Amino acid sequence: MTSREMNLWEQHCCLPLVSASSDGTGADIAEVARYPLGSYVSVNVGFSPHSYAVATALAEDFRRKALSDGRFRMVDEVPDGNLITLAFDLEDSGPLEGDLDNVAHFHRLGVRSMLPSYNWANAAGCGCLDTDDTGLTGYGRDLVAEMNRVGMVVDGSHCSTRTGLDLASATQVPMIYSHSNFSALWEHPRNITDEQAVECARTGGIVGINGVGIFLGKNGRDEGAQRVQTMADHIEYGVDLLGIDHIGIGSDYSFDHEDFNLELATHPEAFSEEYTKYGMLQWVPPEDVVTLPAVLRDRGFDEASIAAVYGGNFARVAARSRATGR
Repeated sequence: MTSREMNLWEQHCCLPLVSASSDGTGADIAEVARYPLGSYVSVNVGFSPHSYAVATALAEDFRRKALSDGRFRMVDEVPDGNLITLAFDLEDSGPLEGDLDNVAHFHRLGVRSMLPSYNWANAAGCGCLDTDDTGLTGYGRDLVAEMNRVGMVVDGSHCSTRTGLDLASATQVPMIYSHSNFSALWEHPRNITDEQAVECARTGGIVGINGVGIFLGKNGRDEGAQRVQTMADHIEYGVDLLGIDHIGIGSDYSFDHEDFNLELATHPEAFSEEYTKYGMLQWVPPEDVVTLPAVLRDRGFDEASIAAVYGGNFARVAARSRATGR
């Protein structure tokens, strides 16, 4: 079985967060078609700076463009293995603007997973860059309960260690780390501890390995091949730690990488030295993500294990969340 015969589940990537303007421009949804037909791809539609109105406009614009393109189906439509299934995610609960009823609103637009906090503390909990980690708040626990009820997957990426552990104890269904690597292999505040990973797996959840250079320790312009191999290192480590059922792929590829690097350069205060000290950030693009089955095969993974990591595990968690949210 080749990667073309497997269905890739890409749990997180990013388009430019600009919706259609008066001249009809904005993010190009066709970029997502760089993933193979039959893939499931979750695209970010907002994070901490974005309001309810802006995140709504982004989701509506991306949805409209996808449905008019012809190569996509939305996650809430009839399955079609000949198309790319498109879902959305939110990288912070800020766009809810404190109203838990808005969880259902964004779910209707196609948002299927959400982070309570992004890097820094907010009303729901702490972020991975906070030095004072007080964990999930009372509002954050109410948010988890509402996400469970609606059928939106709870995501601990970018959250603090304590917040991530609290999410695992609060959720009644599997949680995920959609795009987080292991700090045991590369120490970075965005990477997660073994304890976080084990508690996530205890819920039945998945750790999605990302391809961001600074989270892999391979951020050189000429280190593209090493980044893919290091993703495989994290996959192997996760499988040894958690078992084959709890590892997937969330590459965090930024189709808006030029915009993101500009944001780092012009607004470093919004991040930290742990983001800015490495120079221009590098990513593993879709064309390299799809080589992971061959890399894992060379490392002795059998076909069933490769299929689980490449897509089957995240598909199982999504099905469990849908069933609970009905």
